[in-house]
Amino acid sequence: MLHDTRVSIRLTPGSHATQHPGVRYAETRVSYNLSLHRKKKKPATNFFPIASIIKLNKPTFTPSKHSKWKVSINYPSTNGHLEDRPREKMMEKGAAALSDAELLAILIGSGNTEESAVELMRRLLLSCDNNLNSLAKWEVCDYSRFKGMGPAKSITVMAALELGKRRKLQNTKERPQITCSKDIYDIFQPLMCDLEQEEFWVLLLNQATKLIDKVRISTGGIDGTYTDVRTILREALLQRATQIAVVHNHPSGNIRPSQPDKTLTEHIRKAADTMNIHLIDHVVVCEDGFFSFADEGLL
Repeated sequence: MLHDTRVSIRLTPGSHATQHPGVRYAETRVSYNLSLHRKKKKPATNFFPIASIIKLNKPTFTPSKHSKWKVSINYPSTNGHLEDRPREKMMEKGAAALSDAELLAILIGSGNTEESAVELMRRLLLSCDNNLNSLAKWEVCDYSRFKGMGPAKSITVMAALELGKRRKLQNTKERPQITCSKDIYDIFQPLMCDLEQEEFWVLLLNQATKLIDKVRISTGGIDGTYTDVRTILREALLQRATQIAVVHNHPSGNIRPSQPDKTLTEHIRKAADTMNIHLIDHVVVCEDGFFSFADEGLL
């Protein structure tokens, strides 16, 4: 025979969240709508989604001859539509795949008792003809007409829209284009002219030979520095460079490359070729001049 029994709940942070990604967990001493088989007077401890607690109705117990309580829990499916889980959708498909309502739902975090965050944002956008420019003119009092949109959520959305407006007003920074060895020298001569030790850098470029970034790979002594080819290629892959140029200085003032410099250049070229990355030059920088492997036909 089943008996309705009122059970007290104690919630503490849980530690099994990784078993069910995307679901918040709590540790409980027993819950509202769990099937508990009587096995012991001591309350059982188990982990289950907080969402389950909210939907629970009457607790039911099945008496048995044992003295322990055994908890049976049905976890909610986490394989629902990604439209209901905008954060997961963004991680899986990228920001461009999300609708305006889904992006706004990520900002506010939660909806209200009747609507999810996505549903609430869809209704809110509908009231301004799904026009973000119109929404950007709203004040906190306009948002407050919607249940669940308090001052904190309203200001979060207003701040995001203001950032978007400011971004449009800013000019895109033009990336310098590398067209010859002199362009490389002009970038690095101010950085290296006064150094008393050798440094090795890589210049990361896109397909149009426009500068993505410049990265220092190593710093050594007066007459040399150790350079790991794998580190150079790692930087290129991380920043999606399709072309690279490597640069190092000679504090002695002698612009002629050493035999180790030539050997290293060949190793970098071969390794880059396997990754479909083009080594366009290796420039040796001195205070009053430079040496270019590309200009001298050594690449």
